[in-house]
Amino acid sequence: MQSKEYSIKLKAVAEKHNLTAIYVPENYNEILVKRADLSRPGLPFTGFYTDFENERIQLIGNMEHSYLASLTPEERSASLKKFFSYNVTAVIVTTGLEVFKELKEEASLSKTPLFISEAQTSELMAAITSGLNVSLAERITQHGVLVEVYGEGILLLGDSGVGKSETAIELVKRGHRLIADDAVEIKRVSAITLVGSAPQLIRHYIELRGIGIVDVRRIFGMGSVKDSEKIDLIINFENWVQGKMYDRFGLDTEYTEILGIKIPSITIPVKPGRNLAVIIEIAAMNHRQKKMGFNTAEEFEKRLQEQAGMLD
Repeated sequence: MQSKEYSIKLKAVAEKHNLTAIYVPENYNEILVKRADLSRPGLPFTGFYTDFENERIQLIGNMEHSYLASLTPEERSASLKKFFSYNVTAVIVTTGLEVFKELKEEASLSKTPLFISEAQTSELMAAITSGLNVSLAERITQHGVLVEVYGEGILLLGDSGVGKSETAIELVKRGHRLIADDAVEIKRVSAITLVGSAPQLIRHYIELRGIGIVDVRRIFGMGSVKDSEKIDLIINFENWVQGKMYDRFGLDTEYTEILGIKIPSITIPVKPGRNLAVIIEIAAMNHRQKKMGFNTAEEFEKRLQEQAGMLD
């Protein structure tokens, strides 16, 4: 699958992080952020531009500000003129520091957005980077249902009509939360983490055959839905096949790979009479136990081996 470049409007980033605009150009609404990582341009201000990442948002903190303050107005103007000639995406002065007159002038001349924030540099950098990692993450849309059960994000997969949506409604009735039905937008937000959400158009809705579209939030309340959730476990529903050998002990951990990340997965056979909602609750609790270091299947096997040794 070819990677696709995603972007977010700079205006949206500024509004989310309460940035105060000192200068914005006429095309402000059209400026896009395409990089999740930020830079502090201390070295560029001294004249070193090797490997300078101009597409990143640039933060001026105490160190960069102190260096600029040590220069004469003429030197400061020359340093900033060269800096802005690299067409940087935007500049943020952090910690409520003074915005130099030369900084305002050169930002305006180069038509580069300039903001100020009261937040500390490291705090602001972490917050913006975290938000951009989600907004710019590689993503796919997967047919399935995503629910939160006992704090675990469970992605339900299976053929249409196998009972995913009905199971999700039963889970909601039991106090768990719906994230997405039918279409799950999955983002790779880090090297080990996938986050799922619903497309805006169908958020909080669920389709039940014979009834139609149901607004889960209106019927069950705000506590029954959630906008996004990390995917911890994948459960594949499949119609019960007579004679097929299904895993009865859970010793072997299976994985499903999505966007290059392997997520633990199990297969649950579906047939009339099985309470799938209860099974999923047990699967969620069992998965949590495994993450905490206790594996019931391994413990049971150990007991069998000990008993076999005693019989010998």
